[in-house]
Amino acid sequence: MNKYILSIDQGTTSTRAMLFDQNFEIKGSSQVEFKQFFPKDGCVEHDPEEIMNTIYHTVNDVLEKAKITFKEILSIGITNQRETVVVWNKKTGKPIYNAIVWQDRRTAGYCNKLKDQGLSEKIQKITGLIIDSYFSATKIKWLLENINGAKELADKGELLFGTIDSWIIWNLTEGKSHVTDATNASRTMIFDIKKNTWSSQLLKLFEIPEHILPEVKNCADDFGTTSKFGGEIKIGGVAGDQQAAAIGQACLNAGSVKSTYGTGCFMIMNTGEELKLSKNKLLSTIAYRVDNKNYYALEGSIFIAGAAVQWLRDSLKLINTASETDDLYNQADPTQKIYLVPAFTGLGAPYWDGEARGSIFGLTRNTGIPEMVKAAIDSVAYQTKDLLLAMEKDSGMKINVIRVDGGMVNNESFLQFLSSLLQTNVDRPTIIETTALGAAYLAGYQSGLFESMDEIFHKWKSEKVFVQKLHKKEVKYLYNGWLKAVKGTLAIK
Repeated sequence: MNKYILSIDQGTTSTRAMLFDQNFEIKGSSQVEFKQFFPKDGCVEHDPEEIMNTIYHTVNDVLEKAKITFKEILSIGITNQRETVVVWNKKTGKPIYNAIVWQDRRTAGYCNKLKDQGLSEKIQKITGLIIDSYFSATKIKWLLENINGAKELADKGELLFGTIDSWIIWNLTEGKSHVTDATNASRTMIFDIKKNTWSSQLLKLFEIPEHILPEVKNCADDFGTTSKFGGEIKIGGVAGDQQAAAIGQACLNAGSVKSTYGTGCFMIMNTGEELKLSKNKLLSTIAYRVDNKNYYALEGSIFIAGAAVQWLRDSLKLINTASETDDLYNQADPTQKIYLVPAFTGLGAPYWDGEARGSIFGLTRNTGIPEMVKAAIDSVAYQTKDLLLAMEKDSGMKINVIRVDGGMVNNESFLQFLSSLLQTNVDRPTIIETTALGAAYLAGYQSGLFESMDEIFHKWKSEKVFVQKLHKKEVKYLYNGWLKAVKGTLAIK
């Protein structure tokens, strides 16, 4: 009997289930979008129960399409949007409120107060993170303080917290496993990434009771067993989406870099067993933990990447489908130098300004839809260059190649511009669903499909390499224009 790995990829705007054979070739896929809630400016929420429904739907759909049963599933790997917070009642299993999404900025003011109190260095030393509402801690605090009765229930031990992975596992195991992995824990801003424990100092600071927190495990580990899909299946691998993508891209050596272009953009450089604290407003985080050993990374986060295209489609109604952008991009007038700074929910690294809001510079009477599309897509490349320069400074290493993945990398015009702007090679793999693949690798490792994580190197394959074509002077001119646009954006609040 053939055996398969089932990968659940729970993202910010959609959920996907993918089926891999033992050679990690894709044998089936199912994806469904879910609703985004924007109750106030800067607020982003999801319905946690809808998320679970999308998981049941996509998993059952992919199994049905592939005509296989639970008996043929060796293990499940889970990857997820990371910092998003769910708090639920462990007796009823019901969330006390919507999930507060990583993009949400409602606690930005409180984060500024923490900075004013001089806590930035302390929190960075413990967690590797910048003080920002992006991370889980202040979202948990907000829920406990603003949802009627939450604080009392938490104190009585009747509530549980989790990032989305914990919520999924708790539901799949029918409440038997309240767990997370080291990568997701490292994004909460309450986890000590050197000691591998929840930080008692930070729990006290944010007034979060430790008993509501999940147990932290290796990325390849025993996360419990689910019977939700016809019979018992083990859950063997878990990692936050960007760390999973780095594993899927075989970025396992110090100095290797990947950049994922989904709703947001996330660039990760593996720094090996050495934890490097950033001096350029990047994040230091756990890349993965296997066999009780941490491997670290530097990370730069861009809040708005593919979401800029969604904005063109859903809010401005300039396009009907994302696929239209490929042709429109190439139709744009090259003489128009338009800069979109998509600070819809603030700016991430290396600026970390939660109060910044989006702006457009360089509009003319002749600006049309193609130029707006190009500006939106090019903004992702410019933000990536911001990250690359900061990463080179922090690591002391020159980045000569980045491996890319995510929905946007189907646009070859974007990748060509990205390569030219970064002045580095851009390598697209044969499998661009690297997030799901990374989770599958972890589940496969836990299941004994390979003896060493190093075997992943031999499985990774390049599909196409993009090489820079612009002259350095042109690159400098274009990037300076971007820096001026960012400066202008930060000046208007």
